[in-house]
Amino acid sequence: MHNHLSYIYTFIENEDELKSFNLQNNSSIILRNYKKKFKIKSIIEIKKFCKKKKIKIYLSNDIKMALQASLDGAYIPSFNKSLNLNNFNNKFYKKGFKIIGSAHSLLEVKYKEKQGINLIFLSPLFLTKNYQSSLNVVKFNLIAIKTNSRLIALGGISQKNINKISMLKIVGFSGISYFK
Repeated sequence: MHNHLSYIYTFIENEDELKSFNLQNNSSIILRNYKKKFKIKSIIEIKKFCKKKKIKIYLSNDIKMALQASLDGAYIPSFNKSLNLNNFNNKFYKKGFKIIGSAHSLLEVKYKEKQGINLIFLSPLFLTKNYQSSLNVVKFNLIAIKTNSRLIALGGISQKNINKISMLKIVGFSGISYFK
């Protein structure tokens, strides 16, 4: 459905992992580590690396720290159900600061919309080691036609199935193993 994908994302858990990814200019990373919190010093180092490569950087589940580090935005995972995301006055956001998020169903997509998020990672598209059921192309597109939000395909994307994403109503895709 979309011939040119504007957004390509990957998730990293630490600075070392960043260097092992084959990322191209104008892609984006999301710093996401649910076992330990990122320290500001580490975020700044990752930001320097990303700036050289023209890679955008988002911090998972911490808008305040993303603003302090002057990142491109924050990523709100599906389990974050707070409706107070916009408590930070927009005048503190740098130009272009974005809040993006994830969902696993139409219900969660609608909830993300209530949170003010309009770029949503919908997953899992294909089977992964963490998810033994997937949306598949048909279910994904059924959700996509019921929302005005821009969607990013996530989950199980590999060299074997990358061509299938051209059948989706998306603006981009995300993966982890695809970029290693």
